[in-house]
Amino acid sequence: MKVFVFDLLAYGAHLNLVKAPGVQELPYPLSAKHFDPKIGMQTYEEHLQAWEEMDKLGYDGVGFNEHHTSPYGLMNSPNLMAAAAAQRTKKLQLLIYGNLLPLHSPLRLAEELAMLDCLSGGRIISGFARGIPREYGVHNVPMSESRDRFEEAYEIVTGAWTQDVFSYEGKFWSYKDVALWPRPVQRPHPRVWVPVVGSKESIEWAARKDVPITPGLAPGGLRDDIIGLYAKVQAQHGRKVTPQHLSIGVNAYVADSKAQAVKENGPYHLYFNQTLFSHGNFTETAIQREHGYVTQNSTDYVRQENLKQAAFDRQDFRNMTMADVEKRAEHMPWGTADEVAAKLIAEAEKCGAETLLVSMNRGAMPHEMFLNQIRRFGQEVLPKLQAHQITRVPAAEEIMA
Repeated sequence: MKVFVFDLLAYGAHLNLVKAPGVQELPYPLSAKHFDPKIGMQTYEEHLQAWEEMDKLGYDGVGFNEHHTSPYGLMNSPNLMAAAAAQRTKKLQLLIYGNLLPLHSPLRLAEELAMLDCLSGGRIISGFARGIPREYGVHNVPMSESRDRFEEAYEIVTGAWTQDVFSYEGKFWSYKDVALWPRPVQRPHPRVWVPVVGSKESIEWAARKDVPITPGLAPGGLRDDIIGLYAKVQAQHGRKVTPQHLSIGVNAYVADSKAQAVKENGPYHLYFNQTLFSHGNFTETAIQREHGYVTQNSTDYVRQENLKQAAFDRQDFRNMTMADVEKRAEHMPWGTADEVAAKLIAEAEKCGAETLLVSMNRGAMPHEMFLNQIRRFGQEVLPKLQAHQITRVPAAEEIMA
């Protein structure tokens, strides 16, 4: 198994006091008066130090994403973070997860990612994503154009990487006689991964293109349904899904006991869900349909018992309590090193995923606490995971049977 730490890089100070009395949400837009440049600088430096520690301890990689105008994550440009990380790490793979294709010049992204592959010595994994509705307002791009823009941009980026002289005539972008310099180190191009929250069209596109995916935001029946559809479409194209096609996101915390894990990590888990997650955004699939971001049929592959998970109701996380955290932690990889390793291996086996994307610090925990988790997980859990091999994807076997 391969283990990446997925780092959201949230603003380093908690902002609960910024909320108006009796109001669940942080103000949006969030005024610049709440941003402290010293904390901003400290946040970047501390996370780069954490990534250096991961490199020394033998983690396979670090993942980071792109979000805008929110303390949820300070990675407006994940490519800048990758450039910094490339100079401060030696072996760590850098998963940019990912550049939001519909919102940017695809040729510029192709150039930057080629530069990053050279700067890092071929350590880039290029994740591509559509982003969340908030970002379309920020960049003034119609949500109804999101999917067409994504698919067109993908063809441009990969075409520019692989063709000697590249031309493209599209709906949104057109280029003529472009010869990319520099070229990526990895041939034919850097590995491409795609996160899939749940829309049928994203799953089908990734399967047609044979692009590895990260299915769903959390464990559960929806993740199983995503993998099942992905395997089905891959089979229709004559391919079988392997463990190398799948990575899964998990939330882990190592402590001396389950109770200690909840006591220590619970407040940060709550802050993430009650305050940071989807700040200034709407998560509900039904509302996204109204804006044309997803289609009316986007979840028609989901089994009846999993439709609630696919609805992404905002109140499910905004109303979370410590009692909810304690209850959920019973089934999460929180606790002793042995408990954490066993649960992570069990989830990877269930999904058939070779790679874990481990969240350790979603809620802006103190730097030393994050470093302690990196070290403890790295010393007590990581060797057990890296020694374990995932050999089959159960959903793929069911499809092929």
